[in-house]
Amino acid sequence: MKLRNSVAGLALRGKEFLIARRLPGGDQGEKWEFPGGKVREGESDEDALIREFEEELAAPIRVLSYLGGGEFVHRDTRFTLRAYRVQLLCRSFTLSAHSQWRWASMAELETLDFADSDRLLFPALSRV
Repeated sequence: MKLRNSVAGLALRGKEFLIARRLPGGDQGEKWEFPGGKVREGESDEDALIREFEEELAAPIRVLSYLGGGEFVHRDTRFTLRAYRVQLLCRSFTLSAHSQWRWASMAELETLDFADSDRLLFPALSRV
């Protein structure tokens, strides 16, 4: 089984988290997630987060601290997902990999159709 690393960025506004809804298509289509993605070979987690926020949201960020993570299997590949607190360095977004974005409280997150992999991060949200 292959092993891949993924990262997620947790941006906060008050007590609300930035989330984005994936574009339709595929088995994860239209699910909510924390922005982020796969770490490329030779790339640090921090560099991957900066790249993913730029590619997906056209949003510059600063990576602040590691919060926690988990493991999951998707299509015969085992993933390690690590979450980091990030600071947004902008106030608007240009979406390329998502249909919408929003700020959501912890209570709201639990009611949304979230990607199972990102649900693994919910325990880490209390550390933000």
